[in-house]
Amino acid sequence: MLTKNRETIIQNELTKENVGPFIDEIAKNYPQLDTLAYKTKMVESIQKQPNANTTEKIINLLILEGLANISELEPDWTYFCASIYLENLYHDASKNRNYQDKKYGSFYQLLTHLQQEGIYSSEILDGYSKEEIDLFETFIDPSKDKLFTYIGLRTLADRYLSKDYKKKIYELPQERFMIIAMTLMNHEEKEKRTKLVKEAYWALSNLYMTVATPTLTNAGKSYGQLSSCFIDTVDDSLQGIYDSNTDIANLSKSGGGIGTYLGKIRSRGSDIKGFKGVSSGVIPWMKQLNNTAVSVDQLGQRKGAIAVYLDVWHKDIFSFLDAKLNNGDERLRTHDLFTGVCLPDLFMEQVEARADWYLFDPHEVRKLMGYSLEDYYDEEKGHGSFRQKYWECVNHPHLSKEKVPAIDIMKRIMISQLESGTPYMFYRDEVNRKNTNIHQGMVYCSNLCTEITQNQSATTVEEQYTEDGKIITVKTPGDFVVCNLSSINLARAVTSDVLERLIPIQVRMLDNVIDLNDIPVLQAKLTNAKYRSIGLGTFGFHHLLALKGIKWESKEAVEFTDALYEKIAYLTISASHELAKEKGAYAQFEGSDWQTGHYFEKRNYQSSSSDLNWDELKTEVAEHGVRNGYLMAVAPNASTSIIAGSTASIDPIFQKVYSEEKKDFKIPVTAPDLNSETTWYYKSAYFIDQIWSIEQNKARQRHIDQSISFNFYVQNSIKAKDLLNLHLSAWKSDLKTTYYVRSTSSLIEDCDSCAS
Repeated sequence: MLTKNRETIIQNELTKENVGPFIDEIAKNYPQLDTLAYKTKMVESIQKQPNANTTEKIINLLILEGLANISELEPDWTYFCASIYLENLYHDASKNRNYQDKKYGSFYQLLTHLQQEGIYSSEILDGYSKEEIDLFETFIDPSKDKLFTYIGLRTLADRYLSKDYKKKIYELPQERFMIIAMTLMNHEEKEKRTKLVKEAYWALSNLYMTVATPTLTNAGKSYGQLSSCFIDTVDDSLQGIYDSNTDIANLSKSGGGIGTYLGKIRSRGSDIKGFKGVSSGVIPWMKQLNNTAVSVDQLGQRKGAIAVYLDVWHKDIFSFLDAKLNNGDERLRTHDLFTGVCLPDLFMEQVEARADWYLFDPHEVRKLMGYSLEDYYDEEKGHGSFRQKYWECVNHPHLSKEKVPAIDIMKRIMISQLESGTPYMFYRDEVNRKNTNIHQGMVYCSNLCTEITQNQSATTVEEQYTEDGKIITVKTPGDFVVCNLSSINLARAVTSDVLERLIPIQVRMLDNVIDLNDIPVLQAKLTNAKYRSIGLGTFGFHHLLALKGIKWESKEAVEFTDALYEKIAYLTISASHELAKEKGAYAQFEGSDWQTGHYFEKRNYQSSSSDLNWDELKTEVAEHGVRNGYLMAVAPNASTSIIAGSTASIDPIFQKVYSEEKKDFKIPVTAPDLNSETTWYYKSAYFIDQIWSIEQNKARQRHIDQSISFNFYVQNSIKAKDLLNLHLSAWKSDLKTTYYVRSTSSLIEDCDSCAS
């Protein structure tokens, strides 16, 4: 709690005269720092500065000098600066909300005022009584604000805390967490709702978990939606292409990132209605999507983010791979899109054997062969229906095809990756072999960040007619994938031993997003309800290894990964199973790998080989089901891991000490919990042998039913054969996807949509 002296100082404005006592009060919490030298310098500096005449200006000067002290030897200056910035937040909020003598004002008045302003929706005040809201205010714990680093607090305040339309701060950090908890539990049974709100707030306020960026931003608001990103499958028709573009624009407007499968679109030179050689292929439609990404931004926060995927046997693959390059014909470039390639096992085998590969037009294959090549996959490694159909196409005398060395395509992939970071790699056979809902469809591609793998299909227009002066369009909805994400903060949750308590409330929060979400695309809404898919992930893995004293490049790290993610999988499946007993299983449960037990068999889950009771869980799931058709996915969560003060996703750190660029200054940041013991375990990603990262991810992927945003970190001087070896190793290790190839020379934009 603040002392009376410090409360009075901040409420009556900071001045040159009282800045010394203010620093003294902050410094009491940080005896390990040399704050005396800092105070002496700041008091003298502020006395001499004619412009240091407001609280805001003095606070900025104090913070800038404090940030300059952050180093590998004294990383805790970040918490010192966060404490100063917190006082400024409290000061501004109290002034804007007209209260005194405390950090946090009336919660009920905040909700009422921002609803009247149009910032909050009416859902919270309609759903909860004043008595309940007053009770929730007593749960709010301002001391939890001390968990934030400076960069974490600034990120939260600048981007996520609610402001009025004049950009004045109203909401404080713990209020944002409470509003998220109340929003996600609003429709729970009233008898247990208070307990669930309290539990969700516990998980969020302790930074044991984070919700996805759209949920963090939009929960309780009158605008936006709560899901992270979406995946569309574009039909090979003019109507389908333009309808998809409209759907993508609507989702981008409401804060979603988009993955788009283009593999069904006919190639350049294909026929249209029997006219030969008139199709212009996928590039013009990519240009259209590129314009959408630029012109329809995500609620004014950032430009739209769209990834496009194409099969490696598509005739347009070379122009597709060149679309991100900086040189060449600009009419064929789509610099604002992200690209991904869909790869069957057979292609990787041909690359390794330095054999030939054949390219086809998907429209011609459908017309001449009577099937779509992309609708098949190899049910076993080395055997299956895809390669059977592929060789049928190769050997058909009347089907046009282009023969190229498979290694030439791989070279073009790697050139693009070293220049732009993409394309992403999507290993389609392994994805579909492990697809828990293969009984209901196919997975053609992944999402913007490569961690989502769910059934997809194109929406088609069946007919249009007029009735009572209105135009009626009848569509057959496809599976339009929705990603509902949140992530465990491993460094805090594992070291605090709270996974058993945390994961059930986290799964419930994710499941409730499905029912609360207002998605502006109807087929996405239907798919969301059909599979009730969620993506529980993790971040802070390198942070956790450092705290545990485990070296990244070690067998111990691989074994630790295996055991930890098996436990997370067990607890997640158990939590979804308990929800199914309470609320019912998802609609497509019958015939799924969950119901048949194949999910457990494919991963060799047996109680005899584990401390976890897999046999009992398998039996229980078969009888009562799971609430969610897809359960786990590890997203990049770059921004929310910053808020939570940990390392991103499953990635190693870039550097122990670095700077985050802001508009007018840089913020020094250190690796979390950096000290004389942990420093030895924080090796830079660019100096880590990536084979060890693949080994870790192989162990992790076994337990994740969807996929993982997994980056390669390489030197810009890497040899082609070494990068090729990484890709071959990832494929042979049964990874489903790989994300960016981050080289020391490439500038890569992080995906915020999947941040959780």
